[in-house]
Amino acid sequence: MTIVASLPGINLFSSLPPTPPPTSSGPSAGISPPPPPIPIPKYPPPRRTRFPTNTPRAPPKPQSSPALKLPHRRSKYYKPVKDGVISEDGERAVVVGDSGVSYQLPGAPFEFQFSYSETPKAKPLAIREPAFLPFAPPTMPRPWTGKAPLKKSKKKVPLFDSFDPPAAKPGVKYVEMPGPFPFGKYPKEGKTREEILGEPLKKWEIQMLIKPHLHENRQVNLGRDGFTHNMLEMVHNHWKRRRVCKVRCKGVPTVDMDNVCRVLEEKTGGKIIHRVGGVLYIFRGRNYNYRTRPQYPLMLWKPAAPVYPKLIQEAPEGLTKAEADELKDKGKSLLPICKLAKNGVYISLVKDVRNAFELSPLVKVDCKGLEPSDYKKIGAKLKELVPCVLLSFDNEQILMWRGRDWESQFQNNTLPLNTSHTNMANDPRSSDTVSDPNTVISSPKMMSLWKRAMESSKAMILEELDLNPDDLLKKVEEFEGASQAAEHTYTALVLSDRRDDDGSVSELENYDYIDDDFDDEFSDGESVPLGSLPVDRIAEKLREKLK
Repeated sequence: MTIVASLPGINLFSSLPPTPPPTSSGPSAGISPPPPPIPIPKYPPPRRTRFPTNTPRAPPKPQSSPALKLPHRRSKYYKPVKDGVISEDGERAVVVGDSGVSYQLPGAPFEFQFSYSETPKAKPLAIREPAFLPFAPPTMPRPWTGKAPLKKSKKKVPLFDSFDPPAAKPGVKYVEMPGPFPFGKYPKEGKTREEILGEPLKKWEIQMLIKPHLHENRQVNLGRDGFTHNMLEMVHNHWKRRRVCKVRCKGVPTVDMDNVCRVLEEKTGGKIIHRVGGVLYIFRGRNYNYRTRPQYPLMLWKPAAPVYPKLIQEAPEGLTKAEADELKDKGKSLLPICKLAKNGVYISLVKDVRNAFELSPLVKVDCKGLEPSDYKKIGAKLKELVPCVLLSFDNEQILMWRGRDWESQFQNNTLPLNTSHTNMANDPRSSDTVSDPNTVISSPKMMSLWKRAMESSKAMILEELDLNPDDLLKKVEEFEGASQAAEHTYTALVLSDRRDDDGSVSELENYDYIDDDFDDEFSDGESVPLGSLPVDRIAEKLREKLK
């Protein structure tokens, strides 16, 4: 190092090479300058920013309504349609009818739809996508299963179905045998629905079939789209392993469970043997055979929903625009009768709305937290089932008007005032109230309360209407004493402490009704003091014995 340090022109602390001596640039020199010891790095050019630094960024767009985020909402495709075939390819066609958009395939038992239970009753006005069949074309090399083909290493795994009880062998799955059958009977080959179902099940057979499914999660979940086409294959796959398929319904379809049950039995061919809330149990039939079952093609995508008429009109049925606006203003201060939970069970909603219309011409249902498409479907169902007139969906609430043609469901329960209590008990629905001027028509709820009060001896009907105040007060006092006697009277069994001649304890004494002392003391209509009833005396004797 001392030798290197003594050399001229060398600096040990310099990071750059020393300046080379000047050389002649003439051609006679013939020597090119040496390259630098460290190559100059080459950096990539700077990235171009999406927004130039000089240009200010645009403010973010406000989020649109959740209802506009649904599929096919932003599509500009719009084609008006009429009833009939709108697209045809041989025997395969797309048809528009009373049940909406349906698809016809050769050899199919019925017209296929995306949803069999949640199709609106109104006819569609237009479609949002070209009329294509959502099924696999007939030229596909293999049936569509919704999955990619298996790898070669997994294709060699054999899968067997066995009627024997489930074993611990890989690749063997249990298949449920036909049945149950009565003693001495065997399975038959059935073609029609009645032949496949066989004889009706008995109560003990229904309990035996349902019991394994009560606490199991092996089920078909039915949501806002209702009973869809691909669920047909799911139900048959459940029937392959079990005789009963459990279906759990939640959300919009539970408003009309009768329609869901009808569609399930009609399309699957089974029989609903038990129903609890939104849970259904479908029996496949005694003579069901999985190999001879109907096989349906799977839908490869969800078709776009057609365009239907608007549910909310500016001038609804039987109203002008000014009257509709007035009812909407009144509905703003109206309290909702209930709040619907998301993915809930709304079995009693139609009944609650009908009962609410008995007391108010306007009814509101709170739907906060639900999807806009959900409470619009619920409103469409209520419009048909109640029936009623929809006014608005503002603030995630359904506002309904009962309409001008509304009729009370208790309209025949009018009670004439000039009939006796005996006649009322025999004919509670007497309707001779038009010709008699002494009759008064009250509200249905009040009439039901009056009837219940008379049955429990808490109310009575006066046959004489022209009474002076003194006579009326006397009758009221008499009725008050009788009603208290009836209210505090019941059968009581008391163990007696008397002994017979042989020294044995006597049997139980039966205190059936109010004794004679009560009739003597309070026969003039005086109020009953506390602790003077026979029941109070019996209780006091029991307390003394316990001490």
